[in-house]
Amino acid sequence: MVSSVAALVAVGVSGCTRAGSMEGAGPARPGGRAVSPFTGLTARSGPVLAVKIDNVGPARPHTGLGAADLVYVEQVEAGQTRILAVLSSRLPPKLGPVRSARASDIELLGQFGRPALAYSGAQSRLNPLITAAPLYALPPGRAPGAYFRDGGRAAPHNLYLRPERLLAQAPEASAAADIGFRFGPPPAGGRRETGYTVRYPAARYDFTWSSAGRKWLVAMDGVASRTTDGGRLAASTVVVQRVQVRDSEFRDRWGAVSPFTQTVGSGSALVLRDGRAYDARWHRDSTRDGTEFTTPSGAPLNFATGQVWVVLTGDR
Repeated sequence: MVSSVAALVAVGVSGCTRAGSMEGAGPARPGGRAVSPFTGLTARSGPVLAVKIDNVGPARPHTGLGAADLVYVEQVEAGQTRILAVLSSRLPPKLGPVRSARASDIELLGQFGRPALAYSGAQSRLNPLITAAPLYALPPGRAPGAYFRDGGRAAPHNLYLRPERLLAQAPEASAAADIGFRFGPPPAGGRRETGYTVRYPAARYDFTWSSAGRKWLVAMDGVASRTTDGGRLAASTVVVQRVQVRDSEFRDRWGAVSPFTQTVGSGSALVLRDGRAYDARWHRDSTRDGTEFTTPSGAPLNFATGQVWVVLTGDR
């Protein structure tokens, strides 16, 4: 697995991007604003910041997660999950709690050009690969002024980030650009859906449609997910992306094997929007390409505008 991750790092550095897939943040709007390629909403064209966030019980409630454009859910050791939040349109004053990166993050983040990555650290054998990857790797040791500990929480669930300070250490981080998402009216068909559950070996996510708020309310492990600064977590679109999850050669400090979530390739997906569920297909050619979602017939599948959650699961 070390060699395979090293190979994807090399591809990320030297590989070619499909024409147009990294060309700017979207159509310009009056006043210098643009349409975010991550949410479909009018937003500033800012640099991309990815933050690895803890989400076991002691890490909740989160802070700042409601400001993310994209929220990825990845499986980690012992069947638990972590979140990779991607921000560009807006930045909260603080975000966290921040935890360590995984090999899966290198492949997933390749589609964002050269983003900044905030994380608490990584397994020692993985650190050189993160450093060599096409991203600005900024753990506390490289950007100490951007992190702080919350004395009201127990370690290791108490490390928080000040996003503006971290981005000051990565002034050339890539701006938000097309990663394959499309926004607009829903496709024909689909089926009415008021709730959907994704299960991992030791974690569970429930998405419940709120017709009043026109969003999917998020619950983790059976508990409604709230933030300390923005109320209930809710997504405009939820993508359940079925991927290959396999063992890597990396282990955590207790010897548990770290799973690798493969996001290059193709497979099936389920897209939840507007209180309906749509069967979908996903396709991604390489680490430098975005991920396209289509209907089973091959037509682009539009997302609803707003925050998008992508739940990466090996469950078929």
